[in-house]
Amino acid sequence: MTTDAAEESGAHPRFAEALRELGLADLLPRIRRFPDATRTAAEAAAAIGCELSQICKSLIFAADGVPVLVLMDGASLVDLELVRRELGAEKVTRARVELVRETTGYAIGGVPPFGHRTRTRVLADRSLLDHDVVWAAAGTPYTVFPMDPKTLVAHAGGTLVDVREQHL
Repeated sequence: MTTDAAEESGAHPRFAEALRELGLADLLPRIRRFPDATRTAAEAAAAIGCELSQICKSLIFAADGVPVLVLMDGASLVDLELVRRELGAEKVTRARVELVRETTGYAIGGVPPFGHRTRTRVLADRSLLDHDVVWAAAGTPYTVFPMDPKTLVAHAGGTLVDVREQHL
């Protein structure tokens, strides 16, 4: 597929290239582009017409200063203490905007679950497996793609964990 075809799909060029490298070029035509931003999980779910929990958020945190990617369903929040314990870190914080772009090559609101500039540790919350299909950002705040969550986690190199906030 040419760069023109990648641009037609709406995918970020780096993400389109990552799909081709992973043998997932057939996913390019399934990428959906929206005229309004789908930067938040709620915006994406409304645009797609799916449940909020079917959105896969790709969130970068800093564990003792080292970037880590957490994949979380759109209806849940990440429990930083559970992430800290999972990683054996002393401190876990939300990553600064600069660290997100430096690590992934994408802006917040468009970070896909894979195809990043650098390789990071990936934790994927088990809640993603509650669905047959989840939707994730395709490298821009305007684009999303559908994928079976087990396949998505595998391509991201993720470890399945329980790191979502529990509401009592």
